[in-house]
Amino acid sequence: MLDIANLHAAYGHIKVLNGVTFQVPGGSIATILGRNGSGRSSTCKAVMGLLPPSRGTVKLSGRELAGMPAHEIAHAGIGYVPEDRQIFRNLTVDENMTIGVKAGVSPRPAWTRDELYDVFPRLRERRNIKAGFLSGGEQQMLTLFRSLLGNPDVMLIDEPTEGLAPKVIDALAEAILEMKRRGLAILLLEQKLSMVMRLTDKVFVMGRGEIVFSGSVSEFQANDVVRSTWLEVS
Repeated sequence: MLDIANLHAAYGHIKVLNGVTFQVPGGSIATILGRNGSGRSSTCKAVMGLLPPSRGTVKLSGRELAGMPAHEIAHAGIGYVPEDRQIFRNLTVDENMTIGVKAGVSPRPAWTRDELYDVFPRLRERRNIKAGFLSGGEQQMLTLFRSLLGNPDVMLIDEPTEGLAPKVIDALAEAILEMKRRGLAILLLEQKLSMVMRLTDKVFVMGRGEIVFSGSVSEFQANDVVRSTWLEVS
């Protein structure tokens, strides 16, 4: 269970999070929707300790993580796939994957390199190629797989489908569903509504640094006011 309560954060004097509160149980997918600048990416960074929270709590299965450095939060069981991917461009695919491997704290079986290569065989074909020569979709899958090899309990995934080909999106969706089947709590930041409606169990909408809507997919689809006020661009 990822449990976020009354989370506040700022870049200098500019407040970006104003009391964000939500929960993501294990074995479920939650998606945060919102316009650019609504605070979605800042929420992930605050959870990971990359943007230190000024107030509030970040709990993983009851353990308080707020205030810890990012590497300790990762070791505690939170994986993060940032929008800019952050691969090691001068290392091979296999070397990037090796960096992600660590002993997990979860009782679940650890992910293996071979099973992840089975999800996206193109990376197996290019395992000895430097990661800087990969396509955008290949880099996205590499970042995701590298995080999974850390055997996390929670995955934060920021805008994973941006600029990807349909076949890569399908492989990505299958990987996310397999995470759910294995009991991970998954927080997805995504603008592609067709993918959101296909995968997610819970929808959160952010605006002005706070959660302005929380509900099921059907509740979100039925709420024209939320969509027009917080998502549509006039």
